[in-house]
Amino acid sequence: MEEFIVHTGLVAPLDRENVDTDAIIPKQFMKSIRRSGFGPHAFDPWRYLDHGEPGMDNSTRPLNREFILNQPRYQGASILLTRRNFGCGSSREHAPWALQEFGFRALVGPSFAEIFYNNCFKNGLLPIVLPEVQIARLFEHTHSISGFQLTINLEQQTLRTSNEEEYPFEVEAFRKYCLLNGYDDIALTLRHANLIRSYENKRLESQAWLAKFLT
Repeated sequence: MEEFIVHTGLVAPLDRENVDTDAIIPKQFMKSIRRSGFGPHAFDPWRYLDHGEPGMDNSTRPLNREFILNQPRYQGASILLTRRNFGCGSSREHAPWALQEFGFRALVGPSFAEIFYNNCFKNGLLPIVLPEVQIARLFEHTHSISGFQLTINLEQQTLRTSNEEEYPFEVEAFRKYCLLNGYDDIALTLRHANLIRSYENKRLESQAWLAKFLT
């Protein structure tokens, strides 16, 4: 998992409440447990005017020019500004996979669905919760200032705007530690690989009959 320490990026505003995971990555694309291949289909029902299916050539599909992420000024955005209850609906981990592969490193909103929120941290995507009044102000800036950017400093837990406003945010200490070091659940476990091997060897010495289950 990629470390997250300081990130500066263009902001895209998704001005909708209760965005569910089926909108983020529709069910018909969830035919793989690999973490790649979902980015091209992020927000597929909103980005395109036709119905998307796996294997389609997206370059030939009719774009919805009104959708915010299709507008030229937001191309290359790496921070998504959202409204309340983003990521609601089913608990598919494919949703943060799709957002991350699409190019987002962080999400900023007033609230996130709990399971989606947890899945973001496990996959290196930082969800930042700010009060509604601050989110409203960021939406105003994003709409009115072309090229509006944010700098997120996870170590200091601050979010600074390109017009020099600063907002502190909260993040649980263990999640912060994992993101700063790029540790997912597997990487956390592998830090203790020597201890695990030592334990397994000692167990086999005292319970040799277990060996037949390891071949």
